Amino acid sequence: MKLFMAALLTETNTFSPLPTGRAAFHGNRYSRNSGSLETPAWGNIPLITWRRMAGDAQIEVVESITANAQPAGTTIRAAYEELRELILADLRAAGPVEIVLLNLHGAMVAEGYDDCESDLVQRVRQIVGPDCVIGVELDLHCHLDETLRENADLVVIYKEYPHIDMAERAEDLFRLALRAARREIRPVIAYHPLHMINMWHTPVEPMKSFVAEMQAAEARGEILSLSFAHGFPWGDVPHVGAKMVAIADGDAGHAARTAQAWGERIWAMREVTRKRFDTPDQSIDAALAAPSGTTVVAETSDNAGGGAPSDCTAMLARMLARGVRDAAIGIFWDPIAVSFLREGGAGAVMPLRLGGKCGKMSGDPLDLMVRVHAVAESHVQSGLSGGRSEMGPSAWIEAEGIHIIVASERQQVFHPDAFTGLGCTLHDKRLVVVKSSQHFYAGFAPIAREVRYCAAEAGILRDFAAIPYQRFKAPYWPKVENP
Repeated sequence: MKLFMAALLTETNTFSPLPTGRAAFHGNRYSRNSGSLETPAWGNIPLITWRRMAGDAQIEVVESITANAQPAGTTIRAAYEELRELILADLRAAGPVEIVLLNLHGAMVAEGYDDCESDLVQRVRQIVGPDCVIGVELDLHCHLDETLRENADLVVIYKEYPHIDMAERAEDLFRLALRAARREIRPVIAYHPLHMINMWHTPVEPMKSFVAEMQAAEARGEILSLSFAHGFPWGDVPHVGAKMVAIADGDAGHAARTAQAWGERIWAMREVTRKRFDTPDQSIDAALAAPSGTTVVAETSDNAGGGAPSDCTAMLARMLARGVRDAAIGIFWDPIAVSFLREGGAGAVMPLRLGGKCGKMSGDPLDLMVRVHAVAESHVQSGLSGGRSEMGPSAWIEAEGIHIIVASERQQVFHPDAFTGLGCTLHDKRLVVVKSSQHFYAGFAPIAREVRYCAAEAGILRDFAAIPYQRFKAPYWPKVENP
């Protein structure tokens, strides 16, 4: 038996001013045929898992590219088509294969392609024919269209947000694909659309129990696989929005009924899971009012993982204006500022213009007098699911009692070592602001007195009812109470 595998991932914010081109993929741990042999990172964790499990099962592995780009704006058509054709060429060269496993995102949009994942999977199916098992692992912030369902045998989606379960879902997908290839099961996929645009945090109730109950239903054999596709709100495509996914063994009716039943549970929780965000001042008020401990605030509107520039100064400007001290904020993406700080070096006191470089989402730049505490030529933070996240040349600076992390690679905050790895301690800070939406949570919750979420006026729009969709026309909650 032969397994073919590849990875191609990015999450497209169609409202972002940042283009996603060839360099975005090739400059981010790109690998032609050996990504599964590299150290773990976002793009290769499932491939590492599949290679290990294939070895245990004595299955031959043919590996194509591992390519992932930081979330940003629409992918350049030529960049997507080049990467797609590399995968398809490798697949043709591999000869007959019994299983194809693809690590994709699910919200990749390119010029001329509303759904890159569906386009790729459809072309894979044309090459391998009807008998080969095609399995796809997706980020839960995905769009799902009928083309994907019709051409894939298996769609398994992360269950956790933050995404701490990439390897576990890869294991689920491999086991199901192997059973399907051996003709032990006949998977059929059903979607249940929810007509909802929202963000669901799985470490807290009621979502924590919902995820646990999905896994329990799978373990009991009630269904082969259950996934909740949260959707990615900032992708203006006709099929955006949350969906429930069920995979049954040869029984399409059972799959459909199961997806609907679990989807109705999500709908029933809509008010308790409705996301509300502080203004910057409300988050600052909460931190200053706390008698002790560290308040961690997610500056969700400037999350690089959602396609924001990560150089918005709105939150920092309010902290400075209000005289906040003993605080930290990061990660600012500003390669120009980092280049100046590298020239100044540790110990320098110097003027610095920070942020505000990428248009309206970035807000205005700030002119600061900063002290340089540390400079690293290659800073790395802990990433998702045991991976590592590279930040490139980076610096820790301080301005008026606020400690700031600046990096040359655009990246959201995943772990406290984004700060502490440069020497910036957090236990003595009353307020720590992280440019992230939720992936920071597993690392920061243990050190936080309280975790809060805020949204500034600049950056990604967090009012889901007000997202200015042009191509997505369907009514949805919370814009409409009963769509």
